[in-house]
Amino acid sequence: MAVSQIVNLLRGSVRLVVTGAFPERFLNLCAQRGTAFWAVEWPDSHTLRLTVAWKDRKGLEELAQRSGCEVREEERGGVPPFLLRFRRRYAFWVGLALAMTAVCVLNRFVLVVDVEGNDRVPTQAILTELRRQGLRPGVYGPSLALKDISNEALLQLEDLSWMAVNLHGIRAQVVVRERIHKPELVDETVMGDIVAEAPGIITHLEAWSGDAAVEEGATVLPGDVLIRGSIQMDPPQWSEEPPMWMPVRAMGKAEGRTWRTLTAAIPLTAQVKAYTGEEAGRWSVTILGGRRDFFQKGGIPFERYDKITKTWNLTLPGDMVLPFSLSRETYRAYETVEAPIDPEAARTMLEERLLLQLQKLLGDTGQEVSHSFSVREVDGMLAVTLAAECREELGRFVPAAQ
Repeated sequence: MAVSQIVNLLRGSVRLVVTGAFPERFLNLCAQRGTAFWAVEWPDSHTLRLTVAWKDRKGLEELAQRSGCEVREEERGGVPPFLLRFRRRYAFWVGLALAMTAVCVLNRFVLVVDVEGNDRVPTQAILTELRRQGLRPGVYGPSLALKDISNEALLQLEDLSWMAVNLHGIRAQVVVRERIHKPELVDETVMGDIVAEAPGIITHLEAWSGDAAVEEGATVLPGDVLIRGSIQMDPPQWSEEPPMWMPVRAMGKAEGRTWRTLTAAIPLTAQVKAYTGEEAGRWSVTILGGRRDFFQKGGIPFERYDKITKTWNLTLPGDMVLPFSLSRETYRAYETVEAPIDPEAARTMLEERLLLQLQKLLGDTGQEVSHSFSVREVDGMLAVTLAAECREELGRFVPAAQ
């Protein structure tokens, strides 16, 4: 679109049809008056078409009468004629004024806080600390001391090494960098042995410091020494002196096969919910972090109930959620009754929990080789036992007695 077209769109224009004996006299009067016109057409010798600016439209009927012609509007265009259609629609003008005010005023407030760059530190923990320092949805942006906020937040969040807060209109961008923790150092001045933590069969043994006390393939019990915290120092050749032992901190790797047995049980009956069909509802609105409940003086008429919350958030294009939301809380009354549980579902649940417990026991270094389950019912209880063969690190360091 050309610049002239944009100007005509903003200032408005009117397409006129002038008819009479001497239309050219109308053009001369417009020129004398200083009225700009363009796009002149002559359909015939007594008809003239031309376009004038919206601001020059008034008074052209008088010029037409002086030239013995008639003026008729053929078309209106641009912003002013469009807005003129709403001159009696007061609600439109009030809404437009409120919208312009909201754009000018709300642009100075923080409505969205975004956190970037975190992996281990939860976003909610960062937002909670920033709220304590004064950065939250609804705060007046120019009043914030962004550098002080980021420095104070870093002092409270030990897992962060750097933070910067940038304001982009209604959006506060929080960029963080997580701290890289130094590796744990081994205090080699503390002497001791590596002993077996669980019963098993040694499959691989490496003594980095100290002497191996067992061989690969040996069966060990909890507490058996695997790597001694001492090194044998042989006397010189042909010497009759006995060997000497130098205490060290035992270090190394002792991998082995283990067999773990875990058991879990659950009753075959349980208390379940039976909904009565009674319901109650409440509405609330949240504006800039502040919640307003409607009918807040009315209590919940049920002794036992479930609460179901449905929230509608105000969202801008790009999935940017603003701190304006409407919520409805529905309360459903229920009673508890005893009912039998599905044995198959209970067995599956217990098996999954036992596998999770086994994985927690093995940690990152252990590995499950095979497992099996056994199920039995005793006194109204369903018991599941897990028997698993594993490969894991058997050794743990035990300081020597002083």
